[in-house]
This record gives sequence, C-alpha cells and structure tokens, in this order.
Amino acid sequence: MIGAVVAALVLAATALPACAVELRVLSAGAVEPGMRPALAAFERASGHTVAISFAAAPALRAALRAAPVADVIVAPQAALDDLAASGADVGARAPIGKVGVGVAVRSGVEPPDVASAASLKAALEGAERVVFNRASTGVIVEQVLQRLGVADAVNAKADRVADGASVMRRLLAGTSSREFGFAAMTEIALFRDQGIRLVGPLPSPLQNTTTYVAVAWPGLRQPDAARADAVAALIRQLQGPDARSQFASAGIEPAQ
Repeated sequence: MIGAVVAALVLAATALPACAVELRVLSAGAVEPGMRPALAAFERASGHTVAISFAAAPALRAALRAAPVADVIVAPQAALDDLAASGADVGARAPIGKVGVGVAVRSGVEPPDVASAASLKAALEGAERVVFNRASTGVIVEQVLQRLGVADAVNAKADRVADGASVMRRLLAGTSSREFGFAAMTEIALFRDQGIRLVGPLPSPLQNTTTYVAVAWPGLRQPDAARADAVAALIRQLQGPDARSQFASAGIEPAQ
C-alpha cells in the first residue's frame, strides 16, 4: 500500500514541469475569445499557470508606455511598431492572427445590406444611429466613412464609445429599428448569446484587418531559466496548430 502511494506521488510529480511558474499576460481585448481557450490549453499541457488581463487599444498603448508588469504582451503589430520607433526595445514579435471589422445589430432588428461598398453607404445614410468605438476599430471605421464620402453625415448621428464591448451594450440598449454598430469580429462573437447578431464583415474593398503579435516583454525578462522557458513555450503554443484552430473558431484569421 505504501509503495502504491509513493508511486502515485512520483507519477504526479513527474507529470508537472520541474519548476511550474505563473506567467503574466497582458493582451488586447479583440483577441480575448481565442486567447482564453488557447491559454487554458497551455496550462493543461504545461503545468504552468497564466494570469491574463485584457485592455482596449488606447489603454493597452498607455500600459506599454508605462512598462507593464507582464511576461508576455499580445498587442496590435502597429502599437509595437510605434513603440519601437520611439526607441523602445520590444523584442522579437511572433504573429498569432488578425482580426477584421464586422457589422452588428440587436436581435430582431432588420440587418442592413453590407455586401458591397455601395450598399453599406446606403445603409449608413439611412441609419438613425451608428455605433462604433474610439479604439483601433473606430479608426478603421473613420477611414471607411471618409472613403465612402459620408463622414460628416454619419458623425452627426454617431454614438462613439470606449471599446467593442461598449458598442455591443449600446446596441442591446437601443430602441431604434434603424441602428447598427461596427466592432471587431471577435468582439461581436462574444455577445451572440446575449442578443447581438453578426450581419457580416466589411465589404472586401473596405476591410482592414489588425494583426496581433505576441512578445516576451524585454523589460521584465527574468534571469531564471524556468520562467524564460515557460515564456518561450507559451509563445510557441500561441503559434501552433491547436491555437490556430481555437483562434479560427473565435473569428481570428491566420496572420500569414
């Protein structure tokens, strides 16, 4: 009996890494639906644990400038490019996926026709209210409005909010039958069980995807080998086939 207990303890010990660590991850909110299952799979496979926090683009950029307390950062490629241009060391970037912009409505609302640039323009002109955020998706929407020549008309009836989740909540609280919103495809997916319907992506000529990359944050690299190995393993996991499948299910396209 004692021998069986000892054998079980030895087996349990060898099932975990020699030195399990807790990794801290700071991620853009747009990839949350894919990151959560990918990180859970990493925890199960590695024995390490992951503490993750999410932030919208403006807050994430501010955190990057303030040297965040994180081992791994998952951020838009452009945000890290800007940081590198200012002279900061952002380390090697590992692309993990890209996210496009979609159109959403409250369930029960007649969806607008967004299949082409012309039909999207007509929908924008006929809408009573258009909701989009002040983060990276909102910048893309601003560019789309300019290209369609409806920026002034839409801005006069636009409802600008902080992030994608706020777009969804504002749509859910709406009362008009002629309103719709723009958000990252992944953020729309998060609310599909709460009364939000994905109408579709932006028309191909207007679509602009954001590429997200993972980096081992240089300012917080630890000298101990266990943490460095765990960070490297996590980034490999995020680029691996299992994570790509989880990302695809969440609306995150392959980065390359």
